[in-house]
Amino acid sequence: MLFVNYPKCSTCQKAKKWLDAHNEAYTARHIVEERPSYEELKEWHAKSGLPLKKFFNTSGVLYKNMQLKDKLPGMSEEEQLKLLAENGMLVKRPLLVSGNVVLIGFREAEWEKQLLS
Repeated sequence: MLFVNYPKCSTCQKAKKWLDAHNEAYTARHIVEERPSYEELKEWHAKSGLPLKKFFNTSGVLYKNMQLKDKLPGMSEEEQLKLLAENGMLVKRPLLVSGNVVLIGFREAEWEKQLLS
């Protein structure tokens, strides 16, 4: 299981505590130091079945400074994936990848359903 996170993020810290409390084995990866590649993001997006917009950290300073709320609708999927791959801070976190399961953000009920059932 791959746990892509930003260690200073409080939501990521909660998710890590949850994984540890449930004895889930994972490999942690710092989203800025080792940002997801275009290929990884493309694969994770396909597995998740979610709209690509869900992969963006819409509450982040960078997202707002780049005015992506207005720009994303006019961008192709490829352009959006390249943008996400260029800067880890644009990616919503934490991101958990396990087999065919891709979880974005930390919602405890969803994680329990996907990982513990």
